[in-house]
Amino acid sequence: MNGTHILDLYRDQLAKQVLQRGNDLPLFVLLNINPWLAMSLMQKAIRRGREDLALGAAATLLTVAPSRFWRRACITAYEDIGVADIETVSLVTAAMKGKAWRAGIGGEWAVASYLVARMAGAASCRAADDLVVVSNWHPNFEPDRLNLTFRPIPELLRRATGKTSLPSRALAIWYAIGTHRCQSPTLRERMGDPRAVFDYFCEAGIPETVVEIAREGFRKSNEILSPLFVLLWREAQGSARHAEPDDIPDEEMIGQVPCWAYDMHVRQGNQAMARFMEIDCETTRWIKGHIPTNERVCFLGGVLFRVESGLVANRLRWETGDKLRRMADLDCHSLEPGRGAEIIELLRRDLPKLNQARRQVVANERE
Repeated sequence: MNGTHILDLYRDQLAKQVLQRGNDLPLFVLLNINPWLAMSLMQKAIRRGREDLALGAAATLLTVAPSRFWRRACITAYEDIGVADIETVSLVTAAMKGKAWRAGIGGEWAVASYLVARMAGAASCRAADDLVVVSNWHPNFEPDRLNLTFRPIPELLRRATGKTSLPSRALAIWYAIGTHRCQSPTLRERMGDPRAVFDYFCEAGIPETVVEIAREGFRKSNEILSPLFVLLWREAQGSARHAEPDDIPDEEMIGQVPCWAYDMHVRQGNQAMARFMEIDCETTRWIKGHIPTNERVCFLGGVLFRVESGLVANRLRWETGDKLRRMADLDCHSLEPGRGAEIIELLRRDLPKLNQARRQVVANERE
């Protein structure tokens, strides 16, 4: 079975599921927000199982920036659904064939609304994103970040499917794919060969269905999440698993939009964090005592992701996923061991103060 045939099977499956709904589609309701906020809202609403908000953000993106919607949907599938629901990832990837194909099975809103609702209702595994964070920032893997940089691709591929630690294997894959395409804030640039990586996965015995879906996901997104999805699929085989909700803080709204949509990926979110840093509270005192002035807002954004933005309503719990999450949460902040948990707890308690800063920023913008 070749890659085209695998993708066609999933496209046929998606077409049947979309067409079965007929005209029973959710309302196409636009939100008065910009594309960047819409992207943030859609992805985080999917994480939290908030189908209503995710659909409003999706409708907005399809109207003002349709290409951004489809790329963000693809990234969300690999970053937030992952090995928790491989069929959903496969259907989202299959939908990336193009607008003309989607028109033939009902059009943009019919396909987009089905997939957004499906992702919002799916179990979530954020292990791929946690693996990205650990590969980039965990201090234990600095030797691999340096030593693997210019290794030949065949050596990197053997390492990627060997018995070394998972972050070390992820780094080998990242360099083999090529950091010139999948850029990183910590890895040195080198050329890679994505085709060789996915071909090698097949040769290593990973099912062709998994490999070809990930290959197409990478082709459409150019994100390292897709090849890491393959590594995690292999890791997950035979692992005990169950799903449970994260401990999500109480929700506060700013008009149509929840406060949690305003994070470090949104201009107003960064402005709100800068305003929050001017407040005297436990979180800001801690940050000012540990973090250089020019790094404080960026640091706060990273902690905020752990406290709020990255939380999900139905998280897949399994040994490797839990371990990667702990490493990303607690050990990737350039702090002394154990200090990550401290600042996470402080910010969780001070979220109402940050939400007030968010309201002030949005109100000032509307004046």
